[in-house]
Amino acid sequence: MKFGAPRNRGASRFAIAIAMLASLPVSRAAQPVTFAHDIAPLMYQYCAACHHPGEAGPFSLLSYQDVKKRAAQIATVTHSRYMPPWLPEPGYGDFVDERRLSDAQIRLIADWVSAGAPEGPATEIPPPPAFTSGWQLGPPDLILEAKRSVSLPASGPDVFWNFIFTPPVKTTHYVRAIEIRPGQKRIVHHANLIVDRMHWAGSREIAPGAGFPGMDLANERSLFDPDDGHFLFWKPGSTPFVEPDGLAWRLDPGNDLVLNAHLQPTGKPEQVRPSVGLYFTDKPQTAFPMLVQLEHDGALNIPPGDRDFVVSDDFRLPLDVDVLAVYPHAHYLGRLLEGYATLPGGQRKWLIRIPDWNLNWQAVYHYREPLFLPAGTIISMRYHYDNSAANPRNPNHPPRRVCEGNRAADEMGHLWLQVLPRGPGDHRMTLEVALLRHRLEKYPDDFTAHLRLGAVMLARLNAANAVPMAEAAVRIEPNHPEARNLLGSALIAVGRTEEAVDQFQKALRLRPDYVNARFNLANSLIRVGKLDEAIDNFHQVLTVYPNDSLAKDRLARVLAMRGKQLAAENKLDEAVARYNELVSLAPRDASLRCDFAELLERQGKSTAARAQYDQALAIDPSNGTARTRRELVLRHTAK
Repeated sequence: MKFGAPRNRGASRFAIAIAMLASLPVSRAAQPVTFAHDIAPLMYQYCAACHHPGEAGPFSLLSYQDVKKRAAQIATVTHSRYMPPWLPEPGYGDFVDERRLSDAQIRLIADWVSAGAPEGPATEIPPPPAFTSGWQLGPPDLILEAKRSVSLPASGPDVFWNFIFTPPVKTTHYVRAIEIRPGQKRIVHHANLIVDRMHWAGSREIAPGAGFPGMDLANERSLFDPDDGHFLFWKPGSTPFVEPDGLAWRLDPGNDLVLNAHLQPTGKPEQVRPSVGLYFTDKPQTAFPMLVQLEHDGALNIPPGDRDFVVSDDFRLPLDVDVLAVYPHAHYLGRLLEGYATLPGGQRKWLIRIPDWNLNWQAVYHYREPLFLPAGTIISMRYHYDNSAANPRNPNHPPRRVCEGNRAADEMGHLWLQVLPRGPGDHRMTLEVALLRHRLEKYPDDFTAHLRLGAVMLARLNAANAVPMAEAAVRIEPNHPEARNLLGSALIAVGRTEEAVDQFQKALRLRPDYVNARFNLANSLIRVGKLDEAIDNFHQVLTVYPNDSLAKDRLARVLAMRGKQLAAENKLDEAVARYNELVSLAPRDASLRCDFAELLERQGKSTAARAQYDQALAIDPSNGTARTRRELVLRHTAK
């Protein structure tokens, strides 16, 4: 038991309690309640995961002496449902690893304490559960340790700190499980791991390797990279979640992992340096879940004293899905959190209901069985907030107006669902489009939604509709280089090349090291006939990525075009310079060698020309052009 769970007063709980009492064996009813027969099994099942040596619980509850010493306290905190911490209301979602005592079990503890906490026959006490002091899944395939510790003061508000890890992998791996070792479990209340494929986190570090503060993070990702679709969540007492075959997530070379950790002062200065264990699998990802977020943070403007401020969101599913897990999230003013689905026929299915939210005990809840929702289902969230002085968790005294934000003193209202679209293949893009359109219904000037929706349309070869989306993104944030680059790409696709060149050049003025925009500019310059400028931009791309085969191929093409153009203009020295670079890029191209040799013949450089024909024949002995021209050069030289 670790302190913090709310009381649950639902009618369904009363029904469950009656059923539990009815199921108790008649022969036990007349016998005294003892630790050996009644209490030890409860402690081991519901409490010991956190309350054993080395875990986050402040004391152990593995022995009779441990439990008896705190018997009255245990009766109090279980009666109030402060312990064990379990937020969801029963009957509103069937979750694995449920740690929630029934009314009958709570009464059993109270009766035992009232009877003086008898031990019963010591020889009949069941053996306590065994807990490993090391990695729970065995040695990880890769262990990552934070580069630096973070100092936590002895007192003050909770701290949310982000540690950045860069796995030293040289090939793509698939991760079936993670295990987070926070260093000191009494300090780290919970943590989320985020896969950073765009290196956005490093730019926020206060110093190299030091990490950065922040409570709720928005993961920045490539416009063409779908959501990874996994909850990588940890809290004390939890066991690592192992992804089923086919659902492992992808880890590419150069990816960063960001550990967002909630740290709680303990009364003395502490140092926190977490580590993360990764477990790989040789079974690649074949099923593609996605995290669907319901939210309406833009509506969060809670007046002081308001006891029931409601925020809602509703989203219609465009396809059939199975819901695998749910993660509700709010800050300190959240009170009643509800998530449910309305099927096309009108039937309601509950996703989760939390009647007394407590930020300190937030968690990811995995369904015991996937919850099927057909296309057309409307998933809904209804979050109630209490900004009155009567809310014991209100951080403001007296209450003040609270709006949305990432600080703990601000508010949020999110309902995350991990869903797996039915059917073979990857259907995340369909969901993404629907979610982005839904977001624009709530926030018509949302920059990211316009940007991502434009990128999705472009990826789907729908450039005509991508252009207005990209134009809207540029209108909203004219100094955003990625928006300029996207607009340029969409304009190229609809044949507006001159305008595209302008957009790529503006993107590069905003961010000169934007290699993707420079590559796009080089390609668009070819289309408008500015070959020398295109060659210069491809050179700059290859300075950053010298082994990029596509950039090399495009450079070779434009060098050949410019070489022929210069030769036609009788600018032979400049043409030879282009061909010299060209044959270094494509040394195994026999036809190219022949073209170069003919150019050298025009300059009167017979020896050099013959050398190029020799190279062409070494590459392709059957090349008739090279053989004939070589013979002509030899005859001319002999004369």
